[in-house]
Amino acid sequence: MNTIAENIQKLLAELPPEVKVVGVTKTRTTEEALEAYNAGLRILGENRVQEMAIKKNLMPPGISWHLIGHLQSNKVKQAVAAASVIESVDTLKLLRLIDREAVAQEREVGCLLQIHIATEETKTGFGLNEVMQTDWAAVAASLSSVTICGLMGMASFTDDMVRVRAEFKTLAATFRQMREAHFAGSRHFREISMGMSGDWRVAVEEGSTMIRVGTLIFGERTKR
Repeated sequence: MNTIAENIQKLLAELPPEVKVVGVTKTRTTEEALEAYNAGLRILGENRVQEMAIKKNLMPPGISWHLIGHLQSNKVKQAVAAASVIESVDTLKLLRLIDREAVAQEREVGCLLQIHIATEETKTGFGLNEVMQTDWAAVAASLSSVTICGLMGMASFTDDMVRVRAEFKTLAATFRQMREAHFAGSRHFREISMGMSGDWRVAVEEGSTMIRVGTLIFGERTKR
């Protein structure tokens, strides 16, 4: 069985250098997260705000903490305090709440717009029609402490890689259309966060700039 450091080295050897790795530490111990940090990983992702806040307090500084799970409005204050990037912004209302809280805390927060590309209705995110009909240049101009850095999406939970590839293609095409229409002059709108442990290779082939992997680095999760 490979160590966490060996898994990270193997992954980085296969990845194009421009693709970032978010090490998903959901349900992992602080010791495991620290192993990943010591192996050179500087972006860690958490699904739950409270778990992120606890680990952040126990880990070295200099880590970019990404919130990748659904964010409820009553957890925005805690999320803004802990996260460098919130990848799971799925409504305009939530985006504006994050901005208001970031102003109050005098923090700069990066956000990704989560787009619903999967077949499962349980997954959250902006619908494709909604996202294409919104004037994102105006939205971005109205924000004071939040920067829209790109898009995030989760493919369907399936072994059908043809379907997964089609969903990733949709997200990448949406990114290109939005960049051209609303973010042509932006230095910040550049991330496509897609791909997890089971489908990251397909995601990278379709233009992902950031993959979110846990099992690939830490091994199978212990049930909680």
